[in-house]
Amino acid sequence: MNSVEYALNLVGSLTATGLRAGVGIITQGARTQPAQLLELYEFEGCPHCRLVREVLTELDLDALIYPCPKGGRRFRPRVEARGGKAQFPYLVDPNNGVALYESADIIAYLFKTYGPGSPSLAWRFIELQRIGSIAATAVTLSRGSRARSSSAPEYPLELFSFESSPFARPVRETLCELELPYQLRSVGRAGAGDWVPLAIRRATQMEATPSTRNRQRLKDIAGTVSVPYLVDPNTGQAMAESAEIVKYLESTYAG
Repeated sequence: MNSVEYALNLVGSLTATGLRAGVGIITQGARTQPAQLLELYEFEGCPHCRLVREVLTELDLDALIYPCPKGGRRFRPRVEARGGKAQFPYLVDPNNGVALYESADIIAYLFKTYGPGSPSLAWRFIELQRIGSIAATAVTLSRGSRARSSSAPEYPLELFSFESSPFARPVRETLCELELPYQLRSVGRAGAGDWVPLAIRRATQMEATPSTRNRQRLKDIAGTVSVPYLVDPNTGQAMAESAEIVKYLESTYAG
């Protein structure tokens, strides 16, 4: 992806974030954290999958993402073998032996099992959320929907992200198209300091105390909280800045 393509992609991503009107940014935190990572089979260009990822941000839940873009051969067959059909999203919770299709069912399960019990107000109108997600997918031209040739990593990558970050979205789209599995670390905003842009924090030498476990972890790793942030255990690389991460993924795994 050249600089012009990336810039156009970012415009669509910013528009998609605006259309979701703040959903997938704020985290309320989970009532309890799963001992083992949740497993989510999905693809970035799927509006129904987006809803589940937004709830992961809201509940501050991490997940092992298995990208299943159209034409993908790495993880789609696994879903068909386990669940009987190639339908997405598909959630596997190894903590409770649960496997679910249908975004509404998955969302209800996450709130009941790890959240406050019942869905928050926004998620009680799931069909309205679905319409908004479809619109957001349309403005991104369904990027992150089609598989491209790539080399498979030995170990899953690790991505610090929150769902509606316009800068994290191009990274997730690339990970999806290349069918690269990754551990999604939710870094939704919870405290007032989380909303201060990185440039202002640097200019004023202000570094607010991170308000969530993954924001603290990211600060420990990178020295500051900057989203997205990618860690690749296969090469030892770790980096911030969306465009640089996309460039790295393309040069390391595409083709």
